Amino acid sequence: MTYAGGCQCGEVRLVATGAPRRVGICHCLDCRRHHGAAFYAAAVFEDAAVQVTGAVRSYEGRAFCRHCGSPVYARSEGEIEVHLGALDPPHDLVPTYELWCIRRAEWLPPFAGTTCYARNRD
Repeated sequence: MTYAGGCQCGEVRLVATGAPRRVGICHCLDCRRHHGAAFYAAAVFEDAAVQVTGAVRSYEGRAFCRHCGSPVYARSEGEIEVHLGALDPPHDLVPTYELWCIRRAEWLPPFAGTTCYARNRD
């Protein structure tokens, strides 16, 4: 399995190889502010499974295109979180959990098949 994606202008591209460790949604304030959205969804891979080309800038491990500003991925503790919205197509991977549900927007409908954690996963 391979998953390809990148930024809006195409300057940053990535290819993830193999199955992700997990796919989830986050409602924490950091993720919401970084994406300018009510929540954020990502597929988490082992860092070595993802190859990135193109120049990025980063802030606290969150990488974005230096040219168009699109957020593409985040790195932490040997893992890389590939933003589902950056994938071509973005709907091949389905989240199975939600983090920070205490911050979840009340107007969001339930997402079928996800486990909600009040904060981080146990």
